Amino acid sequence: MITHIVLFKLKDGVDRDARQVTEAVELAREVGRHVPELVDWRTGWNTVDRDIAYDFAAIGVLADLVALQRYQENAFHRAAIEKWRLISDWVVADLADPD
Repeated sequence: MITHIVLFKLKDGVDRDARQVTEAVELAREVGRHVPELVDWRTGWNTVDRDIAYDFAAIGVLADLVALQRYQENAFHRAAIEKWRLISDWVVADLADPD
């Protein structure tokens, strides 16, 4: 299994309540219903305000690296990425379960 973790940091001047942000959040929440390779999908706002904290997270579980590749190529996922690209910077980690 692969756990795919994405942490988003809103760009300076972008407010959490802005229309572009609410649209991006809605798309992120729907990714789990539109990407069949996802075994599990969670999204949400960070609940603790710290200087080093990111604002929003998406965490997906996929069967293997082939499923991860399909997820990355999925059209709905790509549309969500484009929304987030306009309003945030992000980091990604893909963790493989130990054998």
